[in-house]
Amino acid sequence: MEEKPTSVQYCLHCAASLPDTAKFCSQCGTAITTPVAKGIQKSVYYIIAFYLAFLLLAILSVVIFSNDTSFFSEVLVEAIFIVMTLGFCALDWKAIMKLYHIPKVDVKGVLMMLLVPVGSAFLVYYGIHWLNVALDWYDENIFEEYIYYKNTLLWAILFTAILPPIFEELAFRGFLFNEMRKVSSVQVTIIGTSFLFALVHFSFISFIWIFPFGLFLGYLRQRYRTLWLSMVVHFIHNFLVLMLDYTYFQV
Repeated sequence: MEEKPTSVQYCLHCAASLPDTAKFCSQCGTAITTPVAKGIQKSVYYIIAFYLAFLLLAILSVVIFSNDTSFFSEVLVEAIFIVMTLGFCALDWKAIMKLYHIPKVDVKGVLMMLLVPVGSAFLVYYGIHWLNVALDWYDENIFEEYIYYKNTLLWAILFTAILPPIFEELAFRGFLFNEMRKVSSVQVTIIGTSFLFALVHFSFISFIWIFPFGLFLGYLRQRYRTLWLSMVVHFIHNFLVLMLDYTYFQV
């Protein structure tokens, strides 16, 4: 009877030919690793590139705003952020567009979408204020950053409550979530995207609340397979925090 040929693999270290069942190279002793599928490898590259790009943007923003807080600087940073986000999403545009369907939301979903951001906004606002006072740190007012612009409240709402929910959700719960889901479980994906989402905000205090907030946004995105709910929740939270800052700034 003719013997069936044995599949062969090659050691990546010394190029010796080995049977496909080998765990170690018989020539040099190097452990044999299974090649990573091209699709998974590409997703890993995308994830790394995404994080590095947004980390660099966060650093660039700090540098720009430390030297210039003009309207032009704000527009420049926002424009770079939007172009960068759209550029990554263009790599997997069809999958991204599927996340913009109108979902069927149950009563539980509606309540979460409305109550959680309201609760988080007040908790974060007063919690961070208390922490800043307790530690004798500067208590930053978001609205104050825009007082030198004409139509101050309009630009504050646009740059704080409208653009971030649209494009941060597109970036983190859209592109990054899709790519991480290709290489990891749902739980790891939600945690990983939330961690990176909090990390690029470049603030230890912000990390305390942005990370759990990101977990909730990730849950909504996974549960309802859409970006609309996380965008609405993100908007309500940011808008309420801004309005609280606006109210206290006026006082």
